[in-house]
Formats: sequence, structure tokens, C-alpha cells
Amino acid sequence: MTTLKRILLITALLTGILTNTYAGHSEGKFNASEFTLHHIGDSHEWHLWGEGEEASHIPLPVILVDGGLQMFSSDAFTQAHTVEVNGKPVEYLTTEDGKYAIVHDKIYAAEFGALNFDAEGHPSNNKPFDLSITKNVASMLLSATILLLLFIGAAKAYKKRGVDSAPKGLQSFMEPLVLFVKDEIAIPNIGEKKYMKFMPYLLTVFFFIWINNLMGLIPFFPFGANLSGNIAFTMTLAVCTLIITLAVSKKDYWKHIFMPPVPIALYPIMIPIELIGVISKPFSLMIRLFANITAGHIVILSFMCIIFMQKNVAWAGMSVPMALFISVLELLVAALQAFIFTMLSALFIGQAMEEHHEEAHH
Repeated sequence: MTTLKRILLITALLTGILTNTYAGHSEGKFNASEFTLHHIGDSHEWHLWGEGEEASHIPLPVILVDGGLQMFSSDAFTQAHTVEVNGKPVEYLTTEDGKYAIVHDKIYAAEFGALNFDAEGHPSNNKPFDLSITKNVASMLLSATILLLLFIGAAKAYKKRGVDSAPKGLQSFMEPLVLFVKDEIAIPNIGEKKYMKFMPYLLTVFFFIWINNLMGLIPFFPFGANLSGNIAFTMTLAVCTLIITLAVSKKDYWKHIFMPPVPIALYPIMIPIELIGVISKPFSLMIRLFANITAGHIVILSFMCIIFMQKNVAWAGMSVPMALFISVLELLVAALQAFIFTMLSALFIGQAMEEHHEEAHH
């Protein structure tokens, strides 16, 4: 089969799936924004196909801390309600006992099945502490399992054949990547004498981000979750880098912050700027990864939305190939963002450990 035939086959397949899955949108006005935000957001269920009552999904565990530990399936939200808020209908689901309600995948404590809404249409009820296994959490556990299988499999192979033997199978895939992180990221930024103790963290971050980015590009179960496009996920990774940076920092790192190499009269200006820089570095890590991965998903979904906005399947001839092109481009972005996050983490750690020698003059 030629490349052109493969592309045409994939285009026809995706077009058929999309048309059957979202045919209901042709009956009314298609909301592209709602469609896109729904697919890049987190959820208490794993949607498979279909829409509305005909949708197929996998329920996920709901775990709440509300006067004790409350555990039940997300399928417990079965009672549908609609209220008018400023002339606009707001839909939500409650459990059969009316104790909890879910609005836009946020769980609230309901009063006998009723919710109170503010002027902007947001529920004002209390939210219990949510420890649920959402789609993003389930995807993260799956990626962690894949990561363990990769590293444990490679480690067993080295133990069996020895570290000096030629890599085979899984080893031949893992070894070049591990050496790349070591030779191109860790040693240049941290130093040849100190890099080794940070390799476990750098390798974990690199492979964890890369695997999750790739999983997010596969549009069927058990993949497709936008984990790297979740700000809480990227924030956690950035905070880990910040904690390690502060934990290994030397006195010269803090001296540069509280005694910057400028005239003393400028200290009131420079010291706050340097302190802000301590936080802004991990903040930039968090936003960069989140924004780039989210943007890629939005662009792909936007091309797909054109078909339903125009209500004409002929637009698939343009939309699907463009979406496929962006998806291929996102394969590069997935690896690039993992590399950038890991490289900057190593750079920040190396800067914190750097020892400056006093010069004869300023």
C-alpha cells in the first residue's frame, strides 16, 4: 500500500468515526469551544465514543473526604437537573441520595440534590476534598507503569548480559536516550563531578514527560488524556525542580541573591528582583510545558471542529490531513518539551551548586 493510499484510508476512517460520534451536533448549533475544552480537560469518567445517553464510557472511582472517606463510582451521578441562572440553563447531575452533585467535572456537596448558584452561574456550595481517580490520574498511573516496565526491563537485561555487552531489544532503545540525557544535559549543566546523583531525577522527568506527551496524542483508550496540559501536573514537576535546587544550593547562590554584584544603593531594588527570579524559573517551566502541549491539542481539535461548524463532511478532505500534519509535528514537540524541561532543570540545579571564585577586582 502506497503512502498516499494510507493517508486516504486514515482520513476516511477518522472522518467516519467523527461523523458517527458527533452526528448529534448537526441538529443544533455546534459549540466548538465547549467541544475543545471538554476534550482537553480532566474528567471523572473515561469517554470512549458517542454522545449524550448513547455515549460509551468507563466510570472511574470517586474518592471524597467529607466527614470521613466517601468512595463510589462516577456512575452514581445519574439524576439530571437543569436550573435557570440569568436566563441561561445550567445542567448538573446528582447522586440518587442527592448528597453530591457534579458540575463541569467539579464535585459539590448538594443540599437534598439542590445547588446554589452565584450571579455568574458558578455553584456556591462547599466542595469536599477530592481524591478521585480521574482520567488524568489514571493516565499518570498507566504512564508510571510503562516507565517502570521500561527501566526494570532494561536493568534486568544489563544484569543478565553485563554492562559491557552490546545492547539488544529494549536496551538498544533505552541506552542511547540515557546516554543523551547524561552527555548532553546532565554533564554540561551540572558538571562531570556532581551530575551522577541527579541522573535518577533527570531521567525520570525526561521519560515521564515524553511518555505522557506521546500518550496524549493517541486518540483512543487507554490513551488520549491531556496530562501534560494539566497545570497541576506541570506545577508539581516544577516544584520538584525548585525543591532540589534549593536543597543543593551553595552559599554563593544565596550570596548572589542577597549581595548582588551591584552598588549597595541598588540592593533594595536588586534583592527583590533576585528573589522573584528564584520563583520565576520554576514558574516558567510550569507554564512552558503546559502551554505548548495544550496549544497542540487545541489546534488539532480546532481543525476537526471545522467539519461540524460547516455541517459538511466534505471539509474533512482539508481538516483531517491538516490535523494529521499537526499530530506528526506534535511528535517532535512531545520530545522537545521533555528535553527543554529536563535541560532547564539541570541548568537551574547546576547554577545553584556553582561555586564562584573571588576575583582580584570587580
